[in-house]
Amino acid sequence: MIATPAAARVADDIRRHGPVPFSRVVERALYDPEAGFYEVGGRSGRREGHFVTSPEVGALFGAVVARMLDEQWRALGEPPVFVVVEPGAGPGTLCRTVLAATPACSPALRYVLVERSAAQRRLHAERLRLEDPALAFPPVDPDTEVPVAEAPEGPICVSLAAMPRLPGPAVVLANELLDNLPFGLAERRGGSWCEVRVDLEPGGAGTDGGTRLVERLVPFADDTAALLERLAPGAAEGARAPVQAAARDWLRDALGVAGPGGRVVVFDYVSTTAEMAARPQQEWLRTYRGHRRGGPPLADLGTQDITCEVAVDQLALVREPDARTTQAEWLRAHGVDELVEEARRAWRERAHIGDLAAVAARSRVTEADALLDPAGLGGFAVLEWRP
Repeated sequence: MIATPAAARVADDIRRHGPVPFSRVVERALYDPEAGFYEVGGRSGRREGHFVTSPEVGALFGAVVARMLDEQWRALGEPPVFVVVEPGAGPGTLCRTVLAATPACSPALRYVLVERSAAQRRLHAERLRLEDPALAFPPVDPDTEVPVAEAPEGPICVSLAAMPRLPGPAVVLANELLDNLPFGLAERRGGSWCEVRVDLEPGGAGTDGGTRLVERLVPFADDTAALLERLAPGAAEGARAPVQAAARDWLRDALGVAGPGGRVVVFDYVSTTAEMAARPQQEWLRTYRGHRRGGPPLADLGTQDITCEVAVDQLALVREPDARTTQAEWLRAHGVDELVEEARRAWRERAHIGDLAAVAARSRVTEADALLDPAGLGGFAVLEWRP
């Protein structure tokens, strides 16, 4: 039955336009300005959130990211303006923990939080000192590409609703964003791939007409079926796979923002189209509510998160990643073990005192266990593109 505002909006879309793509349903369920999950309280975090991402585990993840940013800043020659863009910034936890680590690049740092949810953007100002974007990006002479004014000292943080247009180079960081971008669904029937759309099914009496949301299979109107045949050859009858056009569009934009000399870094759980087609849908298309798995994706729209594993082979249609590691490998490559050893030494020295420094040191060791767990966050993939 149509029981939530987000579902009612989907029903209105269907009445106006007929069966809608599954991606439209995800868009409404997560990002509708008035009824979407991320506008009505959905967020990450231990206490107030529905799920925990690496930055919410504690400050350690941000401290390692800060080390990576210093490496990139130095590789660029320590420029006076160093831009970091974080799409899908959520409540701003990663930014806060990066700044708390006081990276060497701080005086040059321009940290751009990008979050399409107005509700989550409001949280940025509560926990960060935000500046006008004009202060973060001083005007540049169009002929010489040299700043016409001296860059103010950072770190400077700005909050935007969409990706900025910058000349680069920049570092683009996306932590568990691509799995939340709207995606389509396909099912193999009768020897070919069909699109899964969402329709209304008439039912009993009620103020909503007694209708509920149901799936309909329709032929693809473009060359998507041929693409899926190539990406998942030999898929069985009834197999399903995601169609992640929004993720590909995002990557194109991110590469443009990073520019020559920049970097795009994506943390997420990933797979391939063929691997997902060989598995049950509920294993790679998941919902979450209150730190637990939620219900079916068409149920209770707007009250639960909807995520999908990221198909690396579909991203590769834009550009193959230059590097792919696990999160555990990536964290170790950027010094997590050194930070943890420092924390262990501090704990040994201050455990008998039991002050805040001792507690923080002990917490860092515990955080490392979670971040490096190969069966959990440590098993996430890190994809990097270096334009």
